[in-house]
Amino acid sequence: MTERWLYSWALGSVAFGGASLLVPLYVVQLGASPVELGLLAATAAAIGAPGAILFGRLANRVGHRRPLVLATLATVAAALAVVPLLDSITAVVVANAALWLVVSSVAPVTTMLVVDDAPESAWDECIGRLNTYQGYGWAVGLVLGAVWPVVGSRLVGGGSVTRALFWLLAACAAVSSIGAARSLPRTGGEVHVTSEREARRIARLLSGTRRGIRGATFAFSPNRLYWSTRGLDLRRLHRRLDAPLTTYLVAAVLFFTGFAAFWAPLPLFLTDIGFDAGRVFALYLASSVASAVLYEGAGRFAARYDVRRLQSGALAVRGLLFPTVAVVGGVGTASLGFGAAGVALAAIGVTWAVIAVVGTALVTRLAPPGLRGETLGVYTALGALAGGAGSLLGGWVATFGYLPAFGAAAALVLAGAVLVFSLPAPDRQPTARAPDATTAQDAGAETTPGDLSRDA
Repeated sequence: MTERWLYSWALGSVAFGGASLLVPLYVVQLGASPVELGLLAATAAAIGAPGAILFGRLANRVGHRRPLVLATLATVAAALAVVPLLDSITAVVVANAALWLVVSSVAPVTTMLVVDDAPESAWDECIGRLNTYQGYGWAVGLVLGAVWPVVGSRLVGGGSVTRALFWLLAACAAVSSIGAARSLPRTGGEVHVTSEREARRIARLLSGTRRGIRGATFAFSPNRLYWSTRGLDLRRLHRRLDAPLTTYLVAAVLFFTGFAAFWAPLPLFLTDIGFDAGRVFALYLASSVASAVLYEGAGRFAARYDVRRLQSGALAVRGLLFPTVAVVGGVGTASLGFGAAGVALAAIGVTWAVIAVVGTALVTRLAPPGLRGETLGVYTALGALAGGAGSLLGGWVATFGYLPAFGAAAALVLAGAVLVFSLPAPDRQPTARAPDATTAQDAGAETTPGDLSRDA
């Protein structure tokens, strides 16, 4: 696999990462209510699932993947150029949905590109290389958002800072599309992944590798959803569902809903307590980096200790941290509140590293023999559905106050923690594989458009 096009893809990922938080902050500037902010997050989360399946099947059948990648980058560039010219929240929600439709949908396509012409034994390395490039690009987008208010105010003036950042990100996507047009590999019209065994192999690679910057605020991965649901037979899985697996899937719906209910109104809360856009970007980056750095260590814990206790404990801590953000963010001076919120959000990122790794280990352990891939697909799909529902719920409850909204999110997560803890104690330690240190990206469902991510 030639790597030239990965440099262009990394530049495009800068635009994705920056847009993930810039668009929510822009609708806040337009005066969006918590419900409208929840709708923005819900549409972005919900639209990625059907888009990824459609793009993935199209790319696999016709083999012409270059146009799909180029169309994605061009659409992102156009959307980011147009959004700052809109003064209607509804119009921004529609533009944001179009943006995240193509970004989420293209994930299976780029995975196909990196495994083209590569032996199956090299797929893990190829996918890891792709995710390293796009993960660091995403991180640079968040860093750019954090420093731009200071740099941009000197270059273009305070009144044009937000608009200029949109256009800077749009330029990144446009230059990325030009570079990709020159460097993307040309593929023939053959079907790429010809067997369900190969698709399951890719799904296992995506599920077993590390998450990073994007996954700390997105739990849903459209890439994993596509690969793990190919050939899914729900009737066969339903016949073999037992009580522990059903309990865990119910728990997953609860805690994924709670995650989304927290992240959806968070940008509005942070703005309302006086943080500017740069500080909000910095807080999200702190949470994401904490998750990415500790993901590998969480994998070692999952291989050594009782995964039931690990995940229920991480969920309980995370649930308690959600309302803590509402309490500590506005206390004392602005600097003290910012520091306290940063510590709390970094701790939330740490808990996600544990939850993400241990969740995969638990699903694998509880799944019926021969149906692990299908069970992981259902688990991922539930995360997508819960992400959309949770975003709407969080936005609605936030109309009554941020503490009730974060408290409701916490209640859902704590309920999920109780169900996870109620699972039968494992009779032997799981064999979860620690993540490969060379992989850095996951396009993942804590639901806000907002990983050094693994399978984006």
